[in-house]
Amino acid sequence: MKKTFGLLGEKLGHSFSPKIHSYLGDYEYPLYEISPGGLDVFMTQRSFDGINVTIPYKQAVIPYCASLSNEARLIGSVNTIIKDKDGALHGHNTDYFGFCVMLERGKIDPKGKKTIVLGDGGSAKTIRYALGLLGAGEIITVSRRGENNYENIAEHYNAQALVNTTPVGMFPDNGNSPLNLDKFLQLTGVADLIYNPVRTKLLLDAKRLDIPCVSGLAMLAAQAEMASRLFINENERPHLIDLIIKTLVKDTQNIALIGMPGCGKSTVGKILAGKMKRQFIDTDDQIVKAAGKSIKEIFEEDGEDSFRVLETRILTEETKKSGIVIAAGGGIVTRNENLDLLRQNSLIIYLKRDLADLATGGRPLSRKVGVETLAKQRLPLYEAWSDHALFVQKTPNQTSKRILEYYK
Repeated sequence: MKKTFGLLGEKLGHSFSPKIHSYLGDYEYPLYEISPGGLDVFMTQRSFDGINVTIPYKQAVIPYCASLSNEARLIGSVNTIIKDKDGALHGHNTDYFGFCVMLERGKIDPKGKKTIVLGDGGSAKTIRYALGLLGAGEIITVSRRGENNYENIAEHYNAQALVNTTPVGMFPDNGNSPLNLDKFLQLTGVADLIYNPVRTKLLLDAKRLDIPCVSGLAMLAAQAEMASRLFINENERPHLIDLIIKTLVKDTQNIALIGMPGCGKSTVGKILAGKMKRQFIDTDDQIVKAAGKSIKEIFEEDGEDSFRVLETRILTEETKKSGIVIAAGGGIVTRNENLDLLRQNSLIIYLKRDLADLATGGRPLSRKVGVETLAKQRLPLYEAWSDHALFVQKTPNQTSKRILEYYK
């Protein structure tokens, strides 16, 4: 009979943990979504062989443990519990190991550096402990109500490293950041424990400022690998950490198609989504549905500005999703804010086509302004925004095949 491990938390609807653990061992891994009022019953019944623990219970489970590992005791936070043959519970902390792997993958070395830790919850305890062992210099905890807070953050603009342990920017709060990085002129590394979206606004801002940065995906994979070793008493398997990261990125990353109106994004996108067994989203179709009228009517009755505002609103919601194919409107590049919306979870593919071959029917701007004028404005932006560009092939099926080859 398979053993049963799992994940304990309050809200687990978008957890990647079951998928991760399917690569790590032959055991059941259910999600235990428990309200605070039901925690005592769950921990007393102990109908599991072991569990991982996430927000908000990493400290609340400690009284139920007969023993704590050295890391869990010193940190004061438990994220993995093993039940022995007598039914006693033993608490561990594998987040520490995961965070060290995360910094290593991001090539971020905190040794001797003044480091800001955003947040003062259970995860922050682990991060401060790890930073101390890694030789970080002054470690400043910034929270909403602490001595160091967002009102006096200017006192710490000289920080050299920054770690976000707050949920600000995490799905479905995409697009928000706990702070503005522009004044932190000495930063040499930014780490964000959030892994959904893969690129939070904080990380996108860091990248824009050429600051080395890393998401919480590596930490998620590494701590899960160590927890699994505790579950099934295995030796370290670093190759599985690489496998998990690559698999999660491939499975959760969207493919967003951009390019001139009439280049074939919608047709190619539908075929590509079918091949990949993914949901397909056409932003123009979503705009028509939301407005209750055609794109031509929106332009004629409300004007282009109204259309662009609605387009960004639609994009904001759709790009929060993971593992879908998106065909973006030709003018998506005319608003700078749309770039971060696409980049947070998507691989951006630019479909190129000779201007003479572009369809103009039902496309107000192509007919009004002219394809050549639009191309002069937008082609440099398509190139700058894209991760990869390719010319459309003889058939949409061939084009989708080329995209799939690149993606794999």
